[in-house]
Amino acid sequence: THTHTLTHSHTHSHPNTSRAELRLHRGKRHRDDVVAFDTFTQSSRASLATTPPQRSHATRAGAQALRDRGQRRAGGQQRRRRKRREMAAAREASHAGSWYTDDGAELDAQLQGWLEAAGAKSHAPARAIIAPHAGYSYSGPTAAFAYKQIDPSTVKRVFVLGPSHHVYLNNCALSNMVLYKTPVGNLTLDRQLILALHSTGQFGYMTKKVDEDEHSIEMHLPYIAKVMRGHDFTLVPILVGSLSPEREAFYGELLAPYLADPANLFVVSSDFCHWGRRFQYTHYDKADGAIYQSIEKLDRTGMALIESKDTVGFSRYLLKTQNTICGRHPIGVLLNAIGKLDKPCEVKFLRYAQSSQCTSQSDSSVSYASASAVVDE
Repeated sequence: THTHTLTHSHTHSHPNTSRAELRLHRGKRHRDDVVAFDTFTQSSRASLATTPPQRSHATRAGAQALRDRGQRRAGGQQRRRRKRREMAAAREASHAGSWYTDDGAELDAQLQGWLEAAGAKSHAPARAIIAPHAGYSYSGPTAAFAYKQIDPSTVKRVFVLGPSHHVYLNNCALSNMVLYKTPVGNLTLDRQLILALHSTGQFGYMTKKVDEDEHSIEMHLPYIAKVMRGHDFTLVPILVGSLSPEREAFYGELLAPYLADPANLFVVSSDFCHWGRRFQYTHYDKADGAIYQSIEKLDRTGMALIESKDTVGFSRYLLKTQNTICGRHPIGVLLNAIGKLDKPCEVKFLRYAQSSQCTSQSDSSVSYASASAVVDE
């Protein structure tokens, strides 16, 4: 402003000034203006370089706040995506609220009561158990006799072999889940071992729908969570398909090294005879007494073959009687695995029950049996 005022004051020339002097004066004035402008510009630039604007700190703080907000938003999105993946990879307790109560405290009390009613351990420590998978009001008390034989302090991994009720399989299938939920505690799957088993090329994967539709594995999860509470372990669920005797032998040999490890527990899921027209099975030998007595004799014949670890005899028994033991293939795999052990193993049935006592052809029932297999170390 000051430079502009001085320049403006020289625009009025004296009347006696010659044209040559005026031209000289105007040239000098132009040079002075240029020098003055350059001096102002350089001074301003130097001032800007050495003295930050008053708003520069606020600007930097605002930019940092925006970056922080962006990072928090990105972190929140990552957590939400991870949560969605975890939820997608978690098997829901799909039969809770129907096959057994979905109230955790009530279920825990029921399991505790059945375990106490089973009495003291009688064939322990179990390396493998056979137990039923029906609704808990029917099979829960019988299953407790098998679960009572487990020593949770030695178990680091639990295999559950269950028959497939809803899809046809000619092999075995693994779970894609990372977590199995139950009302009494969630179970973590052994992803590393599951991947190793899948890498053999002998196992498929269940879809989540197949996994959640199937009850033969789920019905064992609350008991496992209850008995293993307070101990670190992982779960390996295996859905067993309709295997030939040769395939049962193959999978038995494949799983035998895991059965040989005292840190592993095998849970084999099976009900026994499904009798009645609704099951399309009404075998009855009147020489054995009432229908329910005939059913029991039929079941105990099969149970005796399992206790004697007679794999071939059990297969022949099934072929002859057509007894509707739904877990016959998981049992066959277990018997073949036991046959590959280099140490003695004793299998013993501890409990047998029926959902009802059939006395006429219009009746129906399902049988339940619990066994424990102990390996001599």
